[in-house]
Amino acid sequence: MEKLYDAGIPLLSYSSKKYQILIGENKAGIEIKYDRKFRETGNFYIETAEKSAANNKEFVASGIFRNDNTWLFIIGDYETIFIFSKEQLKKIKNNYKQVETPTSKGFLIPVNEALKFLVIRYIQCENSKNFSNREKMSSDTSLKNY
Repeated sequence: MEKLYDAGIPLLSYSSKKYQILIGENKAGIEIKYDRKFRETGNFYIETAEKSAANNKEFVASGIFRNDNTWLFIIGDYETIFIFSKEQLKKIKNNYKQVETPTSKGFLIPVNEALKFLVIRYIQCENSKNFSNREKMSSDTSLKNY
């Protein structure tokens, strides 16, 4: 969150689960997702529905289809984050592979394809004096089209 603030994106997260459910994750209307596999798979997983337990009968809208104050969707890892418009992700959902697990539904968008839809290209989440991660990113095959 400090890196977002440094990039001009201040966040005030709701501390109560009640407000997170009723209003959204934070006052700024930004959904933040950690995707630990995108560098390995070359895809972002964008959730569209969920179940709190696999034995529940129905999925409920979540992620980009949750009816809350979210307008920006941030996804990435501890090194790099990518910022998308929630509305844009909703529009492109059917163009990509749909995935379902017992508790989640969503779609996979290849990182190179996703780059076309970014609101902000990306934010490096590392100390600006240390360029080793930046050099690693430029050689990362899934991120070559920057």
